[in-house]
Amino acid sequence: RHTRLPLVSWARSVYKRQGMTLFIALTQIREFHDPDLSFDFVCRAGICGSCGMMVNGKPALGCRTLIANYPTGKLQLMPMPAFELIKDLSVNTGKWMDSMSKRVESWVHSNHEVDISKLEDRIEPKVANDTFELDRCIECGICVASCGTMLMRPNFVGPVGLNRVARFEIDPHDSRTAEDFYELIGDDDGVFGCMSLMACEDHCPKHLPLQNKIAYLRRKLVALR
Repeated sequence: RHTRLPLVSWARSVYKRQGMTLFIALTQIREFHDPDLSFDFVCRAGICGSCGMMVNGKPALGCRTLIANYPTGKLQLMPMPAFELIKDLSVNTGKWMDSMSKRVESWVHSNHEVDISKLEDRIEPKVANDTFELDRCIECGICVASCGTMLMRPNFVGPVGLNRVARFEIDPHDSRTAEDFYELIGDDDGVFGCMSLMACEDHCPKHLPLQNKIAYLRRKLVALR
């Protein structure tokens, strides 16, 4: 189990309790069968994004995955690809996300001096809602693990990176232009590398509109050249 491809399998009939999640089942296994089993969790409520793993070949959050939804009776678990393996089902998503954030310069760029003694600048409710919608990303890595391009292009910025760019592109506080964003993601390791398979949106636990936002960025940036 300490190789690059650890595997955990067990019969569903062992754990039939109504409403049991994969997280609870793994906790039971670690408590009663294998105290050395390693997997990640924090919130147990689908908020922190720590418990992402491959479940029968598809990425999912352990805390949101019900054992009862697998009628075949067996689950095969593996760590998510594209991330550095720590041990068993634990991968270092934080290291990858940190690198991605720096790569797309994931912070507001502005020369505007903020005066905290005054009211903030007004923002249209729709613009604010659109920005908050993309901010719901929990950086779980599910979209990265499901991305076909990511498996072929290790330097691909990933759906989460493109979502981050889309978030700042619509933020009125950010003064960057389309040309500035083109310099960040206007290549085959960026928005033009996406093959539009959209497994990222299919598996996103927060149901973010990744398909629309990636298509929007591609149309906007390709018009520059």
